[in-house]
Amino acid sequence: MATTTKTSAPTLPKEVFGVEVKNHELLKLAYDAYLANSRTASATTKTRGLVSGGGKKPWRQKGTGRARFGSTRNPIWRGGGIVFGPLGNENYTKKISTRAKRQAIRQALTLANQSNKVQVLDVKTTGKTAEVVKFLADHKLDRKVLIAVDEKTPELIRATNNIANVLLVSTKYLSVYHIMNADAIVLSKSSLSTLKSWLAPEEA
Repeated sequence: MATTTKTSAPTLPKEVFGVEVKNHELLKLAYDAYLANSRTASATTKTRGLVSGGGKKPWRQKGTGRARFGSTRNPIWRGGGIVFGPLGNENYTKKISTRAKRQAIRQALTLANQSNKVQVLDVKTTGKTAEVVKFLADHKLDRKVLIAVDEKTPELIRATNNIANVLLVSTKYLSVYHIMNADAIVLSKSSLSTLKSWLAPEEA
């Protein structure tokens, strides 16, 4: 049977959940960087040199009154090569410094806390999906739920794997994308100290 223990909201460290958010520029940068770094260059097109056929000149060079062409694989012909199309080796990654990334996560957690999306709950399960479903129902978590724990145990993974609206992540793998897309965030009690040591800004 799943059991829960709730911790009051004031225990959230202000260094992580109470930072100043002047604008959303950094949040957008981190959000876009996550999507870009998850993107794969799967689309490919063929240039005129890769399209098969076109070895024979379509008509003689002079005397026909038509424009001169050397190959039917010319890009302006139907069935010809593609100009400036994707080749499958594009690099879409966007770099963001570790300091900026952590600041963006602090801002995202602050906004989530201000919107009353953050709860501190310890979830223990024997690995049954029904236990986690009951836990979500008991706490009225019926939309997109992000569960962050220090250790993803086999039981937790098995219990949450088949629930469509639940995402289980390790605390140090939290991202702005996950935080901002969640309707509710459940943090384990032990994750608070991890977040504080990981995300608290360094003293000058």
